[in-house]
Amino acid sequence: MIAAPEIPTDFTLLQESETHFSSDTDFEDIEGKNQKQGKGKTCKKGKKGPAEKGKSGNGGGKPGGPNRMNGHHQQNGVENMMLFEVVKMGKSAMQSVVDDWIESYKHDRDIALLDLINFFIQCSGCKGVVTAEMFRHMQNSEIIRKMTEEFDEDSGDYPLTMAGPQWKKFKSSFCEFIGVLVRQCQYSIIYDEYMMDTVISLLTGLSDSQVRAFRHTSTLAAMKLMTALVNVALNLSINMDNTQRQYEAERNKIIGKRANDRLELLLQKRKELQENQDEIENMMNAIFKGVFVHRYRDAIAEIRAICIEEIGIWMKMYSDAFLNDSYLKYVGWTMHDKQGEVRLKCLTALQGLYYNKELNSKLELFTSRFKDRIVSMTLDKEYDVAVQAIKLLTLVLQSSEEVLTAEDCENVYHLVYSAHRPVAVAAGEFLYKKLFSRRDAEDDGMLKRRGRQSPNANLVKTLVFFFLESELHEHAAYLVDSMWDCATDLLKDWECMNSLLLEEPLNGEEPLTDRQESALIEIMLCTIRQAAECHPPVGRGMGKRVLTAKEKKTQLDDRTKITELFAVALPQLLAKYSVDAEKVTNLLQLPQYFDLEIYTTGRLEKHLDALLRQIRDIVEKHTDTDVLEACSKTYHALCNEEFTIFNRVDIARSQLIDELSDKFNRLLEDFLQEGEEPDEDDAYQVLSTLKRITAFHNAHDLSRWDLFGCNYKLLKTGIENGDMPEQIVIHALQCTHYVILWQLAKVTESSSTKEDLLRLKKQMRVFCQICQHYLTNVNTAVKEQAFTILCDVLMIFSHQIMTGGRDMLEPLVYTPDSSLQSELLSFILDHVFIDQDDDNNSADGQQDDEASKIEALHKRRNLLAAFCKLIVYTVVEMNTAADIFKQYMKYYNDYGDIIKETMSKTRQIDKIQCAKTLILSLQQLFNEMIQENGYNFDRSSPTFSGIKELARRFALTFGLDQLKTREAIAMLHKDGIEFAFKEPNPQGESHPPLNLAFLDILSEFSSKLLRQDKRTVYVYLEKFMTFQMSLRREDVWLPLMSYRNSLLAGGDDDTMSVISGISSRGSTVRNKKTKPATGKRKVPEAEESSSSDSMWLNREQSMHTPVMMQTPQLTSTIMREPKRLRPDENYMGVYPMQPEHHQPPLDYKQQEEAARQQQERAAMNYVKLRSNLQHAIRRGTSLMEDDEEPIVEDVMMSSEGRIEDLNEGMDFDTMDIDLPPSKNRRERTELKPDFFDPASIMDESVLGVSMF
Repeated sequence: MIAAPEIPTDFTLLQESETHFSSDTDFEDIEGKNQKQGKGKTCKKGKKGPAEKGKSGNGGGKPGGPNRMNGHHQQNGVENMMLFEVVKMGKSAMQSVVDDWIESYKHDRDIALLDLINFFIQCSGCKGVVTAEMFRHMQNSEIIRKMTEEFDEDSGDYPLTMAGPQWKKFKSSFCEFIGVLVRQCQYSIIYDEYMMDTVISLLTGLSDSQVRAFRHTSTLAAMKLMTALVNVALNLSINMDNTQRQYEAERNKIIGKRANDRLELLLQKRKELQENQDEIENMMNAIFKGVFVHRYRDAIAEIRAICIEEIGIWMKMYSDAFLNDSYLKYVGWTMHDKQGEVRLKCLTALQGLYYNKELNSKLELFTSRFKDRIVSMTLDKEYDVAVQAIKLLTLVLQSSEEVLTAEDCENVYHLVYSAHRPVAVAAGEFLYKKLFSRRDAEDDGMLKRRGRQSPNANLVKTLVFFFLESELHEHAAYLVDSMWDCATDLLKDWECMNSLLLEEPLNGEEPLTDRQESALIEIMLCTIRQAAECHPPVGRGMGKRVLTAKEKKTQLDDRTKITELFAVALPQLLAKYSVDAEKVTNLLQLPQYFDLEIYTTGRLEKHLDALLRQIRDIVEKHTDTDVLEACSKTYHALCNEEFTIFNRVDIARSQLIDELSDKFNRLLEDFLQEGEEPDEDDAYQVLSTLKRITAFHNAHDLSRWDLFGCNYKLLKTGIENGDMPEQIVIHALQCTHYVILWQLAKVTESSSTKEDLLRLKKQMRVFCQICQHYLTNVNTAVKEQAFTILCDVLMIFSHQIMTGGRDMLEPLVYTPDSSLQSELLSFILDHVFIDQDDDNNSADGQQDDEASKIEALHKRRNLLAAFCKLIVYTVVEMNTAADIFKQYMKYYNDYGDIIKETMSKTRQIDKIQCAKTLILSLQQLFNEMIQENGYNFDRSSPTFSGIKELARRFALTFGLDQLKTREAIAMLHKDGIEFAFKEPNPQGESHPPLNLAFLDILSEFSSKLLRQDKRTVYVYLEKFMTFQMSLRREDVWLPLMSYRNSLLAGGDDDTMSVISGISSRGSTVRNKKTKPATGKRKVPEAEESSSSDSMWLNREQSMHTPVMMQTPQLTSTIMREPKRLRPDENYMGVYPMQPEHHQPPLDYKQQEEAARQQQERAAMNYVKLRSNLQHAIRRGTSLMEDDEEPIVEDVMMSSEGRIEDLNEGMDFDTMDIDLPPSKNRRERTELKPDFFDPASIMDESVLGVSMF
């Protein structure tokens, strides 16, 4: 048996007064002192009866002893801290705390156990205390029931879930206490059939409680107790093996040398160890069957996670006993849990098992059964779970490559392109282990070789093949980033990559194809960029982080290595691939990552000259825009005044631009000769030269070549003749745009003269006129280019140009006139708000067709965003946005986000003008509907309903703070009312105004009015009404009646109109169970009874609401107590209430009219009251649903349709665990049956799982 470690004999616990406790360890030496306390002998300690309890420990005093009160230590009249307080503080050595408890247990085990029981109760957050009387006379179930009654249900928090620094380490201290307790008691106390039985019985009962705090705390305690017992069982197993070997060795000695007394001692020791092991097994199985098998499927995810985490520890710690299919099945089943944290615990538990290759043989059946589930979890919606699933598959791959099929591996491979970097990095490691980590024996002799003959050559080819097979050629940067951490040496072997591109293949070696060479160059560029910039590609990183000193040194070393290699190799690569546009474009980006100082310090000027010659040749050979822009950027990177190579590069650049400019002027003169038809060759020469100049003008200031004049001449000729090729016009517009921008930068940065400003102003105005002319061009591409440039120029030269103290630029401010604004708006309406099919002109196949549609939509979104930017920055009038806003519903999927953001920004600029723009957009839609359908349209038609829905959406954008939008909403109603009565009916006043139906749309904004503003708007409405209008009740007057009643609902509490924005969004998912969903939307506020025609108008067609009579206020009851829903002082019942002021006598007809009006108001109030009551009930329900989870809850997921336990009917070889009854063991109440519906926490797929 392993010798017990030495335990300190005393310790000091610092508190109010220093109190010294003597150590009390349960460790005893090997020679017979590790026996249980009289197991099977007369000295056996069972549970004392009531008569014995008073005689033990403290000299027959009261059941607490003279130094104890209510189960707490008393010393010198000062109460010591309880176990709970000590553990909560977490400052003392836990072993000393446990030793003190063991000492008290040896004095009086009942009192010590009472302390331990109260410790678990208090750790659950319960304020109740188990007294000695309760401990003696009550069963565990009765004690737990009593504690449940005393539980504080005001808060759902308990120590394991509380926030704050004092609770931060409570869980770890709590778990440590349990582990140390078992470790210190492992040689005798845990075998006394009293302490452990009592604790296990208590924890089992608590874990079955419906109080979440009890269940959570006791399950954690039981699982940690089980883990400690597993460690004890493992030590016992080791001791038994040692004892058995000693016995065999002694028995195999010859008779003369054999010591019979030692044999007898070893036999006795082995017997005792076996008895101890049997007892430990009983304890473990009691916990497993009493707690684990019920709580691993608890309703609370944290409890399920605890169970799975601990069973993983058991299987890893004591694999001989626990690592079998009978226990693995629980982890396999729980991998289908609906909570990510539980699935995560399953994967981390399995990682600990698969990491040990010695355990692989025991995992074969589990792997074959649950492999598919693990593979599917790589696509888990929780990224943390997906990462751990990939890491687990990597461990499975290392244990046995045959387990995972090619299809399984492919499911992981594509995740290297994931936007979530941890997932991509884990997938990259899996890919590297599968395809790149194997090294052949012959590669060992190639380790010192470099270049094409290095061992990395084949791996680089493999990487290229993988990249091509994945068919994601625009995502090489993501592939490189995924493998950057695990394959750095491979990805930084640029010498090998360069050799594969430049050197001839060896004998028998397959040369790279053109496609493979392109892929290798792209991968090489991505590795160089990653090494030089030291951050992931766009979409993967969390922003640029600060590099450590080590990372900065690595970055500098890599840049030096890159420059030294490619300063020499790049001219050769460009010469070899000079005619291939794709390869050249990628290669030309390399100098951006050079350390240009090395050209001078390394005496590499001749290679710089070679590079400049190659770039010049490429400019002359290519007309592709990407290639030319890459050349321009390369010149820009090399033309850095900080380095000595600047003059050399600047001369080469100037020579190139000189030649291009002279050639362009010469070609343009011939091209624009009058009376001659320009042939295609001349047009091509002009276009190719113009492309080169435009590409260079983007990155370089070419002002000294005066390109504005020739471009203006070219564009003006195109306007006059109308036969200019579209590409020439497009590039001429772009080049002229660059000319103006460079001149603006020049006058802004330096002290410019007034002549410079006037010249720039003139050129800018002329250019805007040219662009405006091209907005009407027959070619769509030309119009789009002119529109985009116009928006940019108007934005740049708006009043914003003077911000930042640049008042001297005021002469440059340009405000577009109404005709230009109108043309820009017309372009948007004609080219942006169109159907997809109208704009789709290309596509050979379905895939190309889909790609072209996406590209076209992206282009249209950019055009719309450019115009909306002009609106937001008040470059154009805000009312032009009305034509944009009215498209909000129709094109919501394509442009909804842009239009909504524009509304938000314009409202921040001017709330009133924004409101007037919104109502104007509705008026425009209304007029369009009138033009199409006439004035006698059907108000239930989809068109009119669509306008009303748009108005409702507009109303929602005003938010919940009505005070901020008060004036804007009032102005909106004012404009709406004026529009409704603007066009009188030619047939006379007896007929409604032509636009009266617009009031039905306007009523959607009534809920946004404050109560007093509703009265104001109502008074304003009366100004447009005649007395005859107020008496009309025909259908054509319904919009007026509806709108008036939406204003008459002004007695409502203002608070409710604020809340209406929330309540109008519909019911929650849970409400669907109690209330069937309907096709109608919910009217958000109390005007539900007034804005809806069918609510009250159909009930009484002859209702009258004379405009002259005082209207009673309707007061909402929603915010008051639901039980006291009764009419207030302003409520008018069915019987008329006499007004306080005297009214003149009415004739018979007027009295009849008044009675009818009062009945109408009474009915309206009744409907209003009822709708408010229903609304209050609905709100009350939703508030309950959104409240915190109650402390006392149903443990099981579902008690309906009880299904058989997943364990039942399974014939597994597990330990048959059940503690035998003992007269000294506290009787344990039978566990309640677990009614459990696995579908409530697990996916449906687990229900059909056969058990191995």
